[in-house]
This record gives sequence, C-alpha cells and structure tokens, in this order.
Amino acid sequence: MNGFTILSSVQHYVGKIRTMRNEIRTQRFMNSLPADIRKDIGWPDMYDGRHIRGN
Repeated sequence: MNGFTILSSVQHYVGKIRTMRNEIRTQRFMNSLPADIRKDIGWPDMYDGRHIRGN
C-alpha cells in the first residue's frame, strides 16, 4: 500500500466519524426544542424518513 491510499482511507474514516458526531449533535439540539416547534418543523418524522431511505 502506498502512503496516499492509507491517507485517503484515514480521511474517509475521519469524515464518517465527523458526520456521525454532527448528526448526534443535531438530534440532541432538535430534541431539546419545545414540542410545538418540533411538530411545526416535522421532527422527528421528517428525519426518520430520510434516515431510513439513506440506508
């Protein structure tokens, strides 16, 4: 394996971890909002639908 392949793999892994952390942070923030605001923006229904289709 050359150095660029290893670096690329590490960058990909770090990017996935960063994405997961951002999603968790967003979920926590959205869940901390009052229920009426969450209902107005469609949380978590809209997110759950996007998440299922993404897999």
